[in-house]
Amino acid sequence: MSKKSRSKARRTKTPIKSIAPADSRFKNPWWGWLLLLAVILTYQPLWHAGFIWDDDMHVTANPVIIGPLGLREIWTTSAAQYYPLVLTTFWVEHALWGLQPLPYHLVNVLMHGECAILLWRVLENLRVPGAWLGAAVWALHPVQVETVTWISELKNTQSGLFYLLAILFFIRGTRTPEHRLRHDATAWLFAALALASKSSTVVLPVELCLCAWWMEGKWHWRNLARVTPIALMSIGASVLAMWTVKLQGVNPSEQTWPERLITAGHVVWFYLGKLAWPHPLIFIYPRWNIAAGQWLDYLLLPTMLILLGVLWFKRNSGTKPEFFALAYFLAALLPVLGLVNHYFLRYSFVADHLQYLASMGPLVLVGSGVSLFLNRAFPEKPWWRFVPAAGLLSILALLSWERSWAYEDSETLWTDTLIKNPGCWMAENNLGNLDFRKGRVDEAVVHYEKALESTPNSAEVHDNLGVALSKKGQTPEATTHFEKALEIDPGLASAHDHLGNLLFQEGQVDEAIGHFREAAQINPYSVAPEYNLGNALLQEGRVNEAITQYRKVLQIDPRFAEAYSNLGLALGQVGQWDESIAELQKALALNPDYAQAHNNLGMSLAQSGRIAEALTQFQEAVRLNPDYPAARENVAKALSLLNQGR
Repeated sequence: MSKKSRSKARRTKTPIKSIAPADSRFKNPWWGWLLLLAVILTYQPLWHAGFIWDDDMHVTANPVIIGPLGLREIWTTSAAQYYPLVLTTFWVEHALWGLQPLPYHLVNVLMHGECAILLWRVLENLRVPGAWLGAAVWALHPVQVETVTWISELKNTQSGLFYLLAILFFIRGTRTPEHRLRHDATAWLFAALALASKSSTVVLPVELCLCAWWMEGKWHWRNLARVTPIALMSIGASVLAMWTVKLQGVNPSEQTWPERLITAGHVVWFYLGKLAWPHPLIFIYPRWNIAAGQWLDYLLLPTMLILLGVLWFKRNSGTKPEFFALAYFLAALLPVLGLVNHYFLRYSFVADHLQYLASMGPLVLVGSGVSLFLNRAFPEKPWWRFVPAAGLLSILALLSWERSWAYEDSETLWTDTLIKNPGCWMAENNLGNLDFRKGRVDEAVVHYEKALESTPNSAEVHDNLGVALSKKGQTPEATTHFEKALEIDPGLASAHDHLGNLLFQEGQVDEAIGHFREAAQINPYSVAPEYNLGNALLQEGRVNEAITQYRKVLQIDPRFAEAYSNLGLALGQVGQWDESIAELQKALALNPDYAQAHNNLGMSLAQSGRIAEALTQFQEAVRLNPDYPAARENVAKALSLLNQGR
């Protein structure tokens, strides 16, 4: 071959480099099943676990999951947030098994196990030594417990599944140029599914470029065209996420840009520290006090970037794996460094679940390093290598198993959080909510007051304390806290609704109507303020407006028995007896033991001249509620009318 021909061949052929061949012993698919089994056994405590914080917003009280909204609203309205595909999965799960928590947990565990298997396959395709051990270290590490045990974080496991599939097919496209377009198109599809599951996967184009560099040994501009479709989708997902965060009422960060950079430095080193030493793990970590005047803090982020630069310049001297792992880690953390606003910043700058994808880089590096060390330490005794590797994985699995018990239920989780982070207002607030729901109002008040000691400007806590004080009959104090909540956050719909209820009970109906309208406008998917507004309008004698309002309530929730009953009552007041009877019968079809609906139906039947049927309804109301004076009085009137007719 001539020099010219050899030169042309070198230009047309792209070498695929790797640091070491994959270990053939781990190519058997049974290793994937073993990895999945290890994940399932590690998370055995979830068989007894329930729903915890935020699961109500995502599943148990989400109108697009339990109704009256549904799939159409998931994909066409802001109710979808920025993870419509995850909400679709929850919708399907709810259709299959209702609100039993165990299947939801099992789905999340299996998703995590599948992510581990896919990570193993990705590493095999990248020719990373110790691929299986690296994937196992990542899957069993205790820092993943928060993601796997928290049903709401199906966002992580589902997006992770599609994220890894996108990487896998991109790698296959790189290794098989003759099938590149087909594999790239498949990668684009999985990237779209990942972005529809969680917006933090917007870093995918950067990670794909890193993988291309890893395999080819240098950067080729053709890869830019391959990742451009994903980059465009990522930009769209980023815009959607920022818009949704704004809709959620997450205020722009009050930090200056120097303070944000300091925060980012803290976040990076914090996450690396938790991977190296996962103790203590806390659901809500203390929120740091960042001060731009502390010049030493400015060195945290530059130090990390300098380290990255050193690894880059020495990449040909053996630091290529370390550079790849660190670059991947930093890129994956970009959405959660605090440089841009995200929802969790209102509670803490860090959370274990926020480094779910990012942790793959450092943990795989550890697994690969351990594998190389064991291969060199026991070159002639392969089975001896399994003992220390199994020991490492057993320790990680045991730590994760033990940590999983903290997520058994909300009370256990918040108690654990408060022990490790005594100043956590979120834990105090949510323990107060649990006590209030169990009827322990005095204990709830104590928790809310402690929460306010840590965060006196929390509108949410003032609102909750107001509800508890109202329950105790301390109306002036409750009113003060509702007003304080609205002073801090005028857009807090629940505070408007609660203050409206208090004013309504005090006879200040006009003022109550104003607050109910405000709450309904802020949260158009919430039934409570719309229903309360209807009741207030009916009390004011504005019957036609009340009828319109009740119909609006029933459009939101067609299974709201109380709304049907009050609509029937209002229709009766304007003489529409047939319509009134029909609506009241719908209420009783939904709740046959609804005493007030029986009484209201009796009144409408009586006005229609159907006294005997009315008497039956009045008697049923008394049977269901013997202390119902109006129903007893109506029984007597109906009997009197029947006797007169004889």
